[in-house]
Amino acid sequence: MLAFQTISLVHFKNYQQRSFTFEAPIIGIHGNNGVGKTNLLDAIYYLCITKSYFTRIETNNVLHGQSGFRLSGDIKRWDKEENAICIVRENGKKEFLLDEEPYEKFSQHIGRYPCVVIAPDDAVLITGDSKMRRTLLDAILCQVDKKYLQNLIAYKRILTQRNALLKSFFETGKKDFTLLTVLDEQLSQYGTDLFESRRTFLQTYLPLVFDFYKIIAATKNGSSQTEDIAFTYVSSLLDMDFANILKMNRQKDYLAQRTTDGIHRDDIQIELNGQPFKAIASQGQRKSLLFALKLAEFEKLKEAQKLAPILLLDDVFEKLDETRIGNLLQLVCKNNEGQVFITDTNKERLMQHIEPLKVPYQMIALS
Repeated sequence: MLAFQTISLVHFKNYQQRSFTFEAPIIGIHGNNGVGKTNLLDAIYYLCITKSYFTRIETNNVLHGQSGFRLSGDIKRWDKEENAICIVRENGKKEFLLDEEPYEKFSQHIGRYPCVVIAPDDAVLITGDSKMRRTLLDAILCQVDKKYLQNLIAYKRILTQRNALLKSFFETGKKDFTLLTVLDEQLSQYGTDLFESRRTFLQTYLPLVFDFYKIIAATKNGSSQTEDIAFTYVSSLLDMDFANILKMNRQKDYLAQRTTDGIHRDDIQIELNGQPFKAIASQGQRKSLLFALKLAEFEKLKEAQKLAPILLLDDVFEKLDETRIGNLLQLVCKNNEGQVFITDTNKERLMQHIEPLKVPYQMIALS
């Protein structure tokens, strides 16, 4: 089992200094908006993934008026108790330690504590552009496959170099095709490996999303609503090898000053009754699909790591009807071997939905 036993936050977001002890598989966190419920979940995520779930800007994680922060958590992994610490110092340097031993590379920690978040802003996975769905896909694969993580880091580095070279071609009029050819070969190699990993993974992940969607969207009488939902992996590498794509698009890339095609343009196309899902789906259908995507992520991480991930549910009850809430909690709480954190502004509503599950739980009030 994987479970947080304690966490300590110093100068993290709105927390001056506070510690929490967790004593149950289900932790309900309640309080008014703005008291730090989401920030507490983000601190847990940070110690799992080495970064914030909600912001890419590190200074946004620091308490106003302070110059750094410290997070520390005691985590039980299998039968062993471990301690994870993250420190962001005044000079902006970040350190990450496991049992007082610093990591040389933060990527070494990714996957040790698998973690899944479901938050209101995650709706952009459905309504947003392709980058959002690629980010989800990469986040899952990076936690289950170290080679994928290293390939992705290398691909992004080379893509940045290639784009900078194309921009210099355009600005100076001088073209170094020898260097471009070397970058193309490297980009093609890493990109092809990433594509194959994505294609293989999606062959089992997408059917799982479909199954979870049917369960969450089920009506009260047990039957499923008439919803013909379909998923399609969209990638130019399905039709042509990456090396030829880069070669064919050289002139286009030169004019655009960037690499216009490749696995960094991949997408997952979602349709409902033959039309774009985001164009016609109701709020309830969108939220059901979001939960299905995330629960499928949970199952794939659990399958790969042989360990149920930490599950963080932030304000999940908004815009979701009673039936879907019941179906969701049955899946994530009663049928889950791991630890679940749930936030809500309404303590009574939280307890009303947790207590019928007959699962040990703990309530934490923030004010």
